[in-house]
Amino acid sequence: MRAAVVVFPGSNCDRDLAVAFEREGFAVDMVWHKETALPEGVDIVGVPGGFSYGDYLRCGAIAAQSPICKAVTAHAGRGGYVMGICNGFQVLAETGILPGALLRNAGLKYICKTVGLRVETADSAFTGGYDKGQEIAIPIAHHDGNYFADDQTLAALRGEDRIAFTYTDNPNGSVGDIAGILSQNRRVLGMMPHPERAADPGHGGTDGAAFFRALAGVLTPA
Repeated sequence: MRAAVVVFPGSNCDRDLAVAFEREGFAVDMVWHKETALPEGVDIVGVPGGFSYGDYLRCGAIAAQSPICKAVTAHAGRGGYVMGICNGFQVLAETGILPGALLRNAGLKYICKTVGLRVETADSAFTGGYDKGQEIAIPIAHHDGNYFADDQTLAALRGEDRIAFTYTDNPNGSVGDIAGILSQNRRVLGMMPHPERAADPGHGGTDGAAFFRALAGVLTPA
């Protein structure tokens, strides 16, 4: 199994994500944003959290124009697995790989704490390690995590079982309490909370470990 973790100027969760992948047996390539191609044989691309390009213009908007994002978009278009966490979710929304937008938190303040999530679907490579309806505790750390989508998009997400996680106590004003969503083919996930920060006992909680374990189970060669 091979994972690629994209690194932008201002990424600060790239190493955390790489370690979480490695704990479950993935070989990990760190891919600088100016690269024009992904490494051969990559099974999943991780777009990490942080503050790419200092969050100037709009969070993720400049990063979405980086050369590597064309390769990530092509990988997703071929049915490859992609996950974007926090700033990575913002980047995937800005590229158009995932629908909707991440707006300024409703309280206009940066939030950094562990929050409750409800698993809304277990029918994906990312959420298959949980039970539908299960509540887990995962950290957040964002200023622009207020997910917004129009009514038509929300109806599609709900009707197609593409809402991956919701907040049990919405910290940022996200419409429908949405914390994470899936693409139409269920192979791309964007989420604001950080499962990679809850994947080791030293973190004080391990509810994120099942996330990476489930991915390994799906992507392990037969």
